[in-house]
Amino acid sequence: MPVRALVVDPSASAAVRLAEVSDPVPAPGQVLVDVSHASLNYGDLNDARSGRIPVGAVLGSDAAGVVVRAMADGTGPAVGTRVVALTAGAFAERVAIDVGALAEVPKGLQPAQAAALPVAGVAALRSLRAAGLGPDKRVLVTGASGGVGRFAVQLAARAGAHVIASVGSAARAEGLSEAGADEVLIGLECLHRPVDVVIDSVGGSQLVAAWNLLAPGGSVQSVGWTSGEPAVFAPYATVGPAKSLNSFVIEGEAGADLAVLTRLAAEGLLRVEVGWQGSWDRFEEAAEALRGRRVVGKAVMALGSPL
Repeated sequence: MPVRALVVDPSASAAVRLAEVSDPVPAPGQVLVDVSHASLNYGDLNDARSGRIPVGAVLGSDAAGVVVRAMADGTGPAVGTRVVALTAGAFAERVAIDVGALAEVPKGLQPAQAAALPVAGVAALRSLRAAGLGPDKRVLVTGASGGVGRFAVQLAARAGAHVIASVGSAARAEGLSEAGADEVLIGLECLHRPVDVVIDSVGGSQLVAAWNLLAPGGSVQSVGWTSGEPAVFAPYATVGPAKSLNSFVIEGEAGADLAVLTRLAAEGLLRVEVGWQGSWDRFEEAAEALRGRRVVGKAVMALGSPL
């Protein structure tokens, strides 16, 4: 039987429409999951319009739900297990998912919260790890009010770093001090001391400013580019003591990192902020709120019926 899904359609106003697709058949190493909640990422909106996802293909990466068909060999999560996954084609009522791409959702963690973790949480965790996070580091997080940013602030603070959160307006600074930020700034104009690590999701001129603030031996992890603006470096800006600007993308299986994140969230050690919630038939509303930077934290959709 067909299942409903959000598929790429350039002719639709948000380049996405609700449609019926074939019921997925799990391959070896996969389980079948009934999806109850999915999280919308800025990258999903770009994927829908960029041509990276073919027309008619199911959009999305973040999904939470319940296993309805286990692996044939008896390994992996059993039927009835609540899981969260980072997987292609997540915006569908039923998805076949690689076992290595998912983690069990612990008791005490709601599915809407779990669905908010995969892309943003894994990006924050892995980019900080790649940058060489440590308790003696000064860590700058740009776009700190978004999904990746709020997770990065909390994870860096848990590691003992001095955390500087940069946001675009005073309204978007709410809750960041409580999340662990030692300093909360609007823009970067008031920041003069060098930093060791930058987690940047803004790009453009802010990326250039962050690069100029980087201490020798430091690392900028470019995890997003929500500004949509070019980054123009002055001549010789990249000549001097060694420091690095690193591109970032989530590669490989995310299950182990999702297990870490879900455990922290279930224990109250990682706060999951959901700034927009609604049924997936309100996708356009969620997309406009995300593009307009009116979502603090994550946007989460309930599949099939309103929350």
